[in-house]
Amino acid sequence: MKQRILIVGAGFGGMWSALSATRLLDQHGRDDVEVVVLAPQAELRVRPRFYEPDVHKMVAPLGELFDAVGVTFVQGFAERIDTEGKRVGYRTTAGQFAELGYDRLVLATGSQVVRPALAGVEHAFDVDQLEEAVRLERHIQSLAKLPASVSRNTVVVAGGGFTGIETAAEMPARLRAALGEDAEVRVIVVDRGSEIGAALGDGPRGAIIEASEQLGVEWRLNSAVASVDAGGVTLASGERIEAATVVWTVGVRASSLTEQVAAERDGQGRLHVDANLQVPGQEGLFATGDVARAACDDQGNYALMSCQHAIALGRSAGNNVAASLLGVAPIPYSQPKYVTCLDLGAWGAVFTEGWDRQIKFEKAEGKSIKQQINSVWIYPPAAERAAALAAADPLIPVVA
Repeated sequence: MKQRILIVGAGFGGMWSALSATRLLDQHGRDDVEVVVLAPQAELRVRPRFYEPDVHKMVAPLGELFDAVGVTFVQGFAERIDTEGKRVGYRTTAGQFAELGYDRLVLATGSQVVRPALAGVEHAFDVDQLEEAVRLERHIQSLAKLPASVSRNTVVVAGGGFTGIETAAEMPARLRAALGEDAEVRVIVVDRGSEIGAALGDGPRGAIIEASEQLGVEWRLNSAVASVDAGGVTLASGERIEAATVVWTVGVRASSLTEQVAAERDGQGRLHVDANLQVPGQEGLFATGDVARAACDDQGNYALMSCQHAIALGRSAGNNVAASLLGVAPIPYSQPKYVTCLDLGAWGAVFTEGWDRQIKFEKAEGKSIKQQINSVWIYPPAAERAAALAAADPLIPVVA
């Protein structure tokens, strides 16, 4: 009977884990171990692009790729993890409950934006999951059917972090595409920070300020949304902003499945892992992507909830989970090089290097890099076995 490596999740961490595990098994000529991916869809949802228009196109099918490398895909929604019995319970698309046993488990179930207990927050949109991003796109397209008003032409973005900035910078163009190029549009970022782009540090702040001014994006600093309704938001200061569109980008938390594992978690719900991405005290359980609190280097830096880190984490987790079955030496996870590429809409983009985010490229040069990242670098490899497995080498550096 074959041993089974079960990977829960088909995002960046899960997909690359499956390829990397298969790669190491292939190198050792082992056909007595199967790699199984359990996820709601056999597709990579390119989440870093959900702030863009045409969001329904931001998916990459994985069926042919998995078939090419010999990964088995099981469609379902994971609900229960039994680490003692080494079983994962899931719900099929028909609503039936089923289970999968495993010899080794990689948890790669990602993260979700946090919706706080805030009055009227159900009126807000987000760009976190594909369905919500599509709902926002349809809403923007429908605005043209409404009578012209300040509310119709205004978007409030709650949160001035990476996602909030990219969403806000894209909004003027998206609104004008829906309402007409001559429409007077208004985009307002509401942020608790005391400075524009505070969450990203001093490095890119000047670029964010310049882009905001050029694009007409306003900031409400030292502010928070107190309530949301169908017509706009009320801030904690009492200020009322009329807006038909409110986008929530504040706070992200790891999948709630991590709470079923008897192990240490951080404030974002991520499982603490060792250098090989194994969960201490849980034999045969690895965590990767947004559910793993993993040290990138020996300088005190930890992986962020980003595709840049999830790709490398996935390659490492897949290699090391297979290594643990084969009895060969693992390759400790290491990702000392850190870059960011922040999309700033029509202004361009800003590309930085290092944890202090030193600017290397900006405006058109930065935008060119961002377009490469978004359209090529973060997508799955082609469905060709040898090339796909070669791309899953954990020693390949990731800069996207």
